[in-house]
Amino acid sequence: MRVCVVGSGGREAALADVLARDATEVLVTPGNPLIEGSVDIPPEDIDADLYVIGPEAPLVDGLADRLRADGRLVFGPGADGAQLEGSKAYMKDLLAEAGVPTAAYGSFTEAQPARAFLDTMAPPFVIKTDGLAAGKGVVVTDDLAEARNSVDDYLSGDAFGDAGRRLVIEEGLVGPEVSVFAVCDGTRGVLLSPAQDFKRIGDGDTGPNTGGMGAYSPYGSDGDLSSDELTRTVADDFIAPTLATLRRRGIDFRGVLYAGLMLTADGPKLLEYNVRFGDPETQVVLPRMTSSLLELLGQAAAGSIEAQPTCSDDAMVNVVCASEGYPVAPRIGNHISGLEAARLLPGVTVYGAGVAIGEDGDLVSSGGRVLSVCGRGADVAEARQRAYAGVAELSWPGMTVRTDIAAAVAS
Repeated sequence: MRVCVVGSGGREAALADVLARDATEVLVTPGNPLIEGSVDIPPEDIDADLYVIGPEAPLVDGLADRLRADGRLVFGPGADGAQLEGSKAYMKDLLAEAGVPTAAYGSFTEAQPARAFLDTMAPPFVIKTDGLAAGKGVVVTDDLAEARNSVDDYLSGDAFGDAGRRLVIEEGLVGPEVSVFAVCDGTRGVLLSPAQDFKRIGDGDTGPNTGGMGAYSPYGSDGDLSSDELTRTVADDFIAPTLATLRRRGIDFRGVLYAGLMLTADGPKLLEYNVRFGDPETQVVLPRMTSSLLELLGQAAAGSIEAQPTCSDDAMVNVVCASEGYPVAPRIGNHISGLEAARLLPGVTVYGAGVAIGEDGDLVSSGGRVLSVCGRGADVAEARQRAYAGVAELSWPGMTVRTDIAAAVAS
């Protein structure tokens, strides 16, 4: 089977890597210099047996619809299903209809009622852009003045342009976060191994939110809730009612429902859905699969999942190496050294993300998140040690790395 993966980041690098176990050929568009099979050809012009769409923007823009209209087999929701990520207000309204546990919320297009709603809430305050902001359109703060200022910045368009001219304010939830991918065929979803990511730029979860600075899988037990129990709860209380509600709305959702959850004292609650594999979690979840990802995604795209995904008992840790200034104003174009040495280390895989070929033919940084350095080991501690050994081989001016990815669970 010939597969076309759409996208250019670390997520697409991992997707291509795992799909290549069973596919006869994997093409990645537009890809990047570190992804084998990268081609600078529009996906509509590529002849493939299966199309796997990585990022959210082309899904919201209707790429899956256009490919399906041309008779192609596509893994990824149409624009109607992609509204779950394209509009947080739409998502929250659908969750309410489905009865999915989530934070109390309000959506606003004007500053005065938004500020008045904030005044009725207790900290922490959560302010989100309604539209797409590459995972960075979220402010979580205990400071009411900062929350009110964020409302003004979002609605004015100063912070995120049109994506923020409608915003969602949510009740602040407290607890550990966990990410769960459900591969859906329109009727049912099967869940992959849970993971945890680290969204803020700095150690100790400090600084602004990013697209993700690292992740590990499998997610360990938390209190009395085991990983298996968590998976069953997410399947029954979150994914199943969401798919049923989508079907009532006439939406045939064939793709990933990525549930970002918080494990509160009152049980798991949904922070948000994304409609594609998450980055950086994909890099630690999919490589651990022992069943065929190609078979699973192909069946989901065809509307009838029969396979039951399985994964290994080991662990993976992903440490993201970013550009200086990320996520606000990343400084790019810096020469990257140490890549080959990192890749030669046992248990280490380095996925390219924001990379390009410079004027001198060398590899340079070209985006905010540059490389995903993934360690694999018998447990999280060994996987973490290997990931950071790989990071130690890499360098470029201003390379930014969190030093505490998975530290708490590895000790």
